[in-house]
Amino acid sequence: MSITIALAGNPNSGKTTLFNALTGSNQFVGNWPGVTVEKKEGKLKEHDDVVITDLPGIYSLSPYTLEEVVARNYLINERPDAILNIIDGTNLERNLYLTTQLTELGIPVVVAVNMMDIVKKNGDQIHIDELSRQLGCKVVDISALKGDKTAEAAEEAIKAAKNGKTVPLHTFSGPVEHAIAHIEEAVVHNLPDEQQRWYAIKVFERDDKVLEQLNIPADKLEHIEKDIKAAETEMDDDSESIITNERYVYIAQVIKSCYKKKNEGSLSVSDKIDKVVTNRWLGLPIFAAVMFIVYWVAMVGVGAPATDFTNDCIFGDGFHLFGMDGGYGDISERYADASAIVDGYDVFVEENGSAPVDEFTYEVEDEETLEISEETASISDYEAAVKTLEEIGDEPDPSEYGTWVPGIPALVESALDAAGTADWLKGLILDGIVAGVGAVLGFVPQMLVLFLMLAFLEACGYMARIAFVLDRVFRKFGLSGKSFIPMLVGVGCGVPGVMASRTIENERDRRMTIMTTTFIPCGAKVPFIAMIAGAIFGGSAWVSTSAYFIGMAAIVISGVMLKKTKMFAGDPAPFVMELPAYHMPTLGNVLRSMWERGWSFIKKAGTIILLSTIVVWFTSYFGFTEDGFRMLAEDELEFSILAKIGNAIAWIFIPLGWGNWQAAVASITGLVAKENIVGTMGILYGGGELTAWQALSQAFTGITGFSFLVFNLLCAPCFAAIGAIKREMNNATWTWFAIAYQCGFAYVVALMITQFGNALTGNVNIIGLIVSIVLLAGIIYMLFFKKYKEASKLEIA
Repeated sequence: MSITIALAGNPNSGKTTLFNALTGSNQFVGNWPGVTVEKKEGKLKEHDDVVITDLPGIYSLSPYTLEEVVARNYLINERPDAILNIIDGTNLERNLYLTTQLTELGIPVVVAVNMMDIVKKNGDQIHIDELSRQLGCKVVDISALKGDKTAEAAEEAIKAAKNGKTVPLHTFSGPVEHAIAHIEEAVVHNLPDEQQRWYAIKVFERDDKVLEQLNIPADKLEHIEKDIKAAETEMDDDSESIITNERYVYIAQVIKSCYKKKNEGSLSVSDKIDKVVTNRWLGLPIFAAVMFIVYWVAMVGVGAPATDFTNDCIFGDGFHLFGMDGGYGDISERYADASAIVDGYDVFVEENGSAPVDEFTYEVEDEETLEISEETASISDYEAAVKTLEEIGDEPDPSEYGTWVPGIPALVESALDAAGTADWLKGLILDGIVAGVGAVLGFVPQMLVLFLMLAFLEACGYMARIAFVLDRVFRKFGLSGKSFIPMLVGVGCGVPGVMASRTIENERDRRMTIMTTTFIPCGAKVPFIAMIAGAIFGGSAWVSTSAYFIGMAAIVISGVMLKKTKMFAGDPAPFVMELPAYHMPTLGNVLRSMWERGWSFIKKAGTIILLSTIVVWFTSYFGFTEDGFRMLAEDELEFSILAKIGNAIAWIFIPLGWGNWQAAVASITGLVAKENIVGTMGILYGGGELTAWQALSQAFTGITGFSFLVFNLLCAPCFAAIGAIKREMNNATWTWFAIAYQCGFAYVVALMITQFGNALTGNVNIIGLIVSIVLLAGIIYMLFFKKYKEASKLEIA
């Protein structure tokens, strides 16, 4: 028989770290039946017959949040063989509240006091044996982060499961115990003995879900209600508050006997750090600096060289192993310089009908920036250039020098040629699949670096502080700091970000958070951001970083404007969150978090994006011409199916400055998956003499490129995220309203960027500029002059 152990604890208690330490790679991730809360299970290392179930992080077993309902239903209905309750040793009082509830379930409990390394570092003392005696169950002191005694805690849970010995129950005061005894006798005596007390306590608290489950007859309910009211009258409080207070009185007695703080009232290291990073004036600048460093390192410092190598070498022509090019670089440079001089001479002769007498000009192109400059050459330079070309012969092939490793496209092409593949199939594989998927995978290094740094910030405890820093800002604009949690989750993916909004109790705040969460750049948008920053802005760090803060600004501006409408009026929900102590995360946990996010992206590249690139290639390279429906050459793409579709909608984006069919189509394919924008661009701008990114830099100016970036950042998210919005809104009208608002807001911002940017550079469009000024005036009015509406009960049906 297999043994099931439930892992229960407060959020930020180290529960996930312990779960990973106990199960390693033997994990199974899904959703709890009927809900979208994540369910994690795993087999205990070296114990194939022991399954660890990781319950959602909860503060109590009261049914106030979906997570609490899920955890409670599992413990009551499934009844695992044992509970391993992990508690934060630096915050015993808060964590033991859940422990007092778990011990009443009639299930064997083992308590693991985590973060003991921090407790000892602070000079505090927890007498584990005394704590074990007070609670009546086995207590193990562990450090999940360092792996100290984690296996011992699991072994104790297995022993408890096999013994089946439950925890002795602590007692409440006389009036409460009297009422509970009456309830046990009157309405729950038919339940198993070990469950009766828990159900009786919940009936005493008037727990709606338990009362509904038990379906107590009216006469019995009236009888026990008299006992409950008698206790309330004697103790001068409501029943739920009585139980809560009694628990904390008990917890205070336990802590007094087993916990000794070294410097009572003095600030811990975390508190001292928080005085700086959560400071009213320094908090936001520090946050901005941290995020700039994160994006600079990910997009420029470390990520850019790795991505350049991936795009130019692995998914490009290839590379010389260890840089041993056998002199290729020098010969290639001599050939390029000589060719430019000879081409310049030929142009002069063609234009003037005679050879130059003394000097002539020729053009020099910078391969990286594509900037063209003019140089002057003499007749002797021309003669020397001719000799150089005769000496070198054909244009040097890099594969003939040193140890050459061909890129994936070259390898695939040679294999297809060897197999005698048909032209259409060769085009599909090379120009469609390899070009499209390769363009997306080329940005994986930047994504992994970004995910690694964000995982570090989350694991060390800094990101939790940002929620509090931003709560002060958000609250001024009608949002709660709780809205930041979905946005933080949305940095990885918009789907769980939207789902995380259910922690917000206020329905209006929740809907507004759902509508605005996807403004934050998710992992899928990182390749697109990197593509624009690299191809159009020379890899500028400020472009990449600005994408994050544009998303934040869009949320704040939307929050202010929406809160001033009747649909969203009202005070923001209160925000309470426990801050974990700062600690150095383990390399394994950070790498695991990075890989989980990165792998989900790579899997998407092999499925959704693969199918999308095939569709994009087919509709790009096939079309109707005078010769009928056929495969098109690279210079005939304007006759393609995709071009026809793109031209039909491109007019919508003309005011934004990029009303060409390629950009319009890329924006539409981005609705399937935002990475598709990169794959589509790779196909549509690839081919020919220029690389896709070189062609892209010529198709967009800095202004239109930034407009294109902002529109696709802020418009409706991918279909998966839209599906999450529909589930969370649970209303088709609200879903369409959210999509319309996102697309409309994105269009307005992109329009203003284009029109104001063009006006500053002297390229004025009178109508576009007037419309942009009117829209800007409207936004300013909503932000600063329109008064907040009174809360209305009107809802969109």
